[in-house]
Amino acid sequence: MKNIEPKFRRTVIKVGSNVITGNDGTINEWRISQLVQDVAILFKWGIEVILVTSGAVASGRSEVSLSRKISDVSARQVWSAIGQVKLMSIYQYLFGKFGIPAGQVLATKESFRDRTHYLNMKNCISAMFESRVLPVINENDTISVNELMFTDNDELSGLISSMMDSRSLIILSNVDGLFDGAPGCEGSKLIREVKQDSGDLSSFISASKSGFGRGGMATKYSVARKLTTEGIDVFIANGTRDSIIPDIVRGKDVPFTHFKACRKTKNSVRKWLNHSESFARGEVYINRGARQALLGEKATSLLMIGITGIKGSFKRGDIVRIIDEAGNSVGIGKSQYDSEKASQAIGEKLRKPLIHYDYLVINESVEN
Repeated sequence: MKNIEPKFRRTVIKVGSNVITGNDGTINEWRISQLVQDVAILFKWGIEVILVTSGAVASGRSEVSLSRKISDVSARQVWSAIGQVKLMSIYQYLFGKFGIPAGQVLATKESFRDRTHYLNMKNCISAMFESRVLPVINENDTISVNELMFTDNDELSGLISSMMDSRSLIILSNVDGLFDGAPGCEGSKLIREVKQDSGDLSSFISASKSGFGRGGMATKYSVARKLTTEGIDVFIANGTRDSIIPDIVRGKDVPFTHFKACRKTKNSVRKWLNHSESFARGEVYINRGARQALLGEKATSLLMIGITGIKGSFKRGDIVRIIDEAGNSVGIGKSQYDSEKASQAIGEKLRKPLIHYDYLVINESVEN
């Protein structure tokens, strides 16, 4: 296809569990085949596609019944171990019919928490692009426990979009997008476009989650708003609609919510940090002077003299939150000390910074 908009040259597509499962929770292979056909069209157009897919647990759940004595986390791990093999075999077979080799990438939060692991995964996916292999990504539920789980694959797709410098993310759900009321209710209208100046629309979002997925519209909204500040356009659409993916790329008048990107950009380190708050292993408390310095116009590092307290156990290179005297979160950064050495150096003048400004991100909502 000619004249593809630049934002679609590299696209992440996230498929939710509710799109590819039936009412009984089993995998709907026909719906997967339709989605594969849509992705194959983009592949033919020369678009670099990353597919983030849910469905492993649902796929495994339909294969085996487990003892009631098993915990919810253990059940999820077993179902995922069985279901991930089945799900990936379905994708490989269906993409193979179009001559597209599909490769599996499994991720946990640990994959993003450590900068080295992060870069290793980025290099792997980049090599797959160079080899014309379609990356199919899912959370590695077989080794995840509660504190290491993503909120859902919406969060994972946002992290992948940022990491791989994608210009667009298409999130497929079982509704047409963000509504100004309950979807399907009389009077509720689809919000077609969300811009940076659209204000806070979270009041329109129900906190409930539907079907077999872990996430909901609240996570999608949060991920979308964050990504737009990095120059990434986000589309939330109904994955049960035929041809919805190529229709969005072609600019057809189909229902979806478009979160429009602003033209702000961040370097690769700051993009990594921008999505790392949930990975923080500790908290660093600062005095008023340090707060003023960090929020000033001139870029500055966080010096030990401005530290008043350390909370939590962390290693050198871990992500930590920065908290002011009022208990407000000022930002996050990569610590140059472990928690023990940082605690011993509180208030000292001649130490290297706890957080260098190259590895520091200030919350945009914090007022000076």
